[in-house]
Amino acid sequence: MPVEFLGIAATGDGSETTPRSTAAFDRDYTLRLARAHEDHGWDRVLFAYGAGSPEPAAAAAFLASHLDRLQILLAHRPNVSYPTFAAKTFATLDQISDGRLTVHFITGGSDHEQQREGDFLSKDERYERTREYIGIVKKAWTSREPFDHEGAHYRFNDFVSDVFPVQQPRPGVSFGGSSDAAYAAGGAEADVYCLWGEPLARTAEQIERVKEAARAAGRTDVPRIQVAFRPIIAPTEELAWEKAHRTVAAIRARRESGELVRRGRPLGAVTPENTGSQRLIEIAEAGERYDRALWTPTAAATGGAGNSNALVGTPETVAEALLDYYDLGVDILSARGYHLLDDAIDFGRHVIPIVREEVAKRDAAKAAAAAEHAERTERDRHQLIAVQA
Repeated sequence: MPVEFLGIAATGDGSETTPRSTAAFDRDYTLRLARAHEDHGWDRVLFAYGAGSPEPAAAAAFLASHLDRLQILLAHRPNVSYPTFAAKTFATLDQISDGRLTVHFITGGSDHEQQREGDFLSKDERYERTREYIGIVKKAWTSREPFDHEGAHYRFNDFVSDVFPVQQPRPGVSFGGSSDAAYAAGGAEADVYCLWGEPLARTAEQIERVKEAARAAGRTDVPRIQVAFRPIIAPTEELAWEKAHRTVAAIRARRESGELVRRGRPLGAVTPENTGSQRLIEIAEAGERYDRALWTPTAAATGGAGNSNALVGTPETVAEALLDYYDLGVDILSARGYHLLDDAIDFGRHVIPIVREEVAKRDAAKAAAAAEHAERTERDRHQLIAVQA
């Protein structure tokens, strides 16, 4: 299966290493960054969600109306709208984008962040709500007849939408998390299951957990797997590692000065509640370097905040590292640098073509091996028939 690349659809130019110089929503920068992705081989971009951030569905509609090819991954938290309203919003956006939408449902890993918008459910209750929410959205996307619903978190009668997605039967559903509750919910409902970059062995364990959860939910298929990294590339290994150490020094300096704020709090000010961030901290405490190019000090410097483990090296080294994950069964690779625009261009120019070429070779070799096996099996069958005759 062809590999896919996911970038970031930031609406402002700041990152962990540099303060933002634009408004929170800057039309020109949003479009410029998206065009850089579209022009340099990326498949889709993520519109992330934060309690105080610009509303991502509106920003995604702006982008979709200006670009023709780039696909959209829209992050959405179930606490911010009723599922029937959300289903109409997503269907309308799928119409605007002519079928380029996937929705990433976020349960929420921080009580403080959820409570900033009035969500006071416990973590387990949030996962239960998300699973119910996704089920309603899927039905609203596909049902042409009115339906009722009475569940633990939502109740309504006689709903039917008048707007449906371009994609049939529906847009894709993306989901992430590393807790037992996340595996259960995402394994049951997700088309794409998202993980943060971890060492290969631990990623393989998580992939197996997702598969087990899908089987436990009665599925005959399994979600596609997406893994996210922060690539740090340069023309030589020496320059790449110099760049990596400058990057982590900048993160630490901004964190120590109190400049680095995420979700209303100084970054790393409290121990993270979500299992994914706890895993990143644990991995960083156990070692700085793993496998071919995985580097953990960037995650340690942010307190395990989100997608924060780096891949460091030349474009060839980073591409080979990504191919190691592809060989595990990962076919959506998420990447975001620290200078969003320049890094999106560099990664698209120098890393994506290598990965795509090598994946094509691997897929061709697998297809040839499968054809040879089928031919051999058929030949053996005919020989057996001849002997029996």
